[in-house]
Amino acid sequence: MTAPDAARRLPDIPTLRALCRALAAAEAMVNPSGEYGYHKYSANWGESEEALSVDTGSGDDCTVIFSPAGVYIRAFSHESPMSPYGNDEEQAWPGVLDSVPEVFRAYVDEPAFTDDGLPRVTACIWRATGDTHWHTGDIAFPDEEEDDVDGAEWLLDLLIEGTPEAFREWAEDYYERPVDLEAVRRVYAEAGVPDAAGQVQK
Repeated sequence: MTAPDAARRLPDIPTLRALCRALAAAEAMVNPSGEYGYHKYSANWGESEEALSVDTGSGDDCTVIFSPAGVYIRAFSHESPMSPYGNDEEQAWPGVLDSVPEVFRAYVDEPAFTDDGLPRVTACIWRATGDTHWHTGDIAFPDEEEDDVDGAEWLLDLLIEGTPEAFREWAEDYYERPVDLEAVRRVYAEAGVPDAAGQVQK
């Protein structure tokens, strides 16, 4: 699954925001110290922005930024053949950032997402407020056997699956200890994540 595939499966903006908050809250429940934390949510990422930060601790990361303009998602997989460090031009893979609209262009050059001006990105998805669907650039992907060539699948998986069960499976593997599914379900419900029937639990 690449960024365009992920874009077709991501939920709407309100549901995605609830999921991002739920992920961070559920992980904080599992790992209260925050040490080696994977998902962190900042309600004050910028002047009028909130963001989920995903950091694998092994050189891969992802950020989901919520702003009045909409949502901007960028992901970086350091082993991806699309990494800007892996081509002679040392620039973002053609098409990944070329079509990013002006309202999100500041994030392309955001120092937190660049290395001496080089964008650390292998996948990018966005959706402006009022849009009916998510967008990606027009990308000619490298001819690779792997499905997750740009890192979108594994860095965005929990946002695409969107269930407490998916989080528990991930958390038990990552933290190597049992996780109470009912407690995770409560966290998701409190964050406003819709259930399987599309209803927001109270």
